Amino acid sequence: MSHPECIWLLRHAETATSHVFHGAESDEVLSDLGGRQAEALGEWFVAQRPTAVVSSAMRRAVATAAPVARRCGVPHLIEPGFHERRVGDFCGREFSEVEVPWHQTVARWTAGDTAYTTPGAESYDDLRTRLLDAWRRTVAAHAGARLVIVSHGIVCKVLLLELLDGQGPAAWGRLGKVPNVAVSCLRPTADGYEAASLLVVPEPVSRLTGGSATGLGPAPPRPGT
Repeated sequence: MSHPECIWLLRHAETATSHVFHGAESDEVLSDLGGRQAEALGEWFVAQRPTAVVSSAMRRAVATAAPVARRCGVPHLIEPGFHERRVGDFCGREFSEVEVPWHQTVARWTAGDTAYTTPGAESYDDLRTRLLDAWRRTVAAHAGARLVIVSHGIVCKVLLLELLDGQGPAAWGRLGKVPNVAVSCLRPTADGYEAASLLVVPEPVSRLTGGSATGLGPAPPRPGT
């Protein structure tokens, strides 16, 4: 199978309710800051010369991808298979309410129990099957392209763990968290993909918050709010 020349895989910008645990069940919009992050991302991508942008169908991903496609003058396509993880009973709850069961889930996955999940949620195995299917469809349709894929934090994490050599579920903690607008640049190799850069927030985006990452859980209120 032919591959794109390079692929930028990234998480969407900040949502309007970033203190809440969102899943595929919650089609949240971007915050005001998230909108500015998306515009700054579009500006940054002009120099990268992408030829197409693909996003999940969820509003937070679409709103992040649209400025990139507009500023770069390239098509914006939808791949529904890149949607956020279904989280079942966790959806819409405060991070403090789900912190313990979420950490227990990650512990089970990293220990090798990748079929484990909580009620109504996708397991690691469910995610891997869905996301690799969507990935194969997408790369097959964009041979030789310079492709941007805008998706969700856990989507990016599972894809990186599955696509990069020497990773896998046991490397969950080593890979680290995926902040809003964290970009990984992947290039095809004979055996899969290598990361030219990994989970880097572009400088024009980072500048908006003084270098602080967003989307990592509860944060103190911003001045004036």
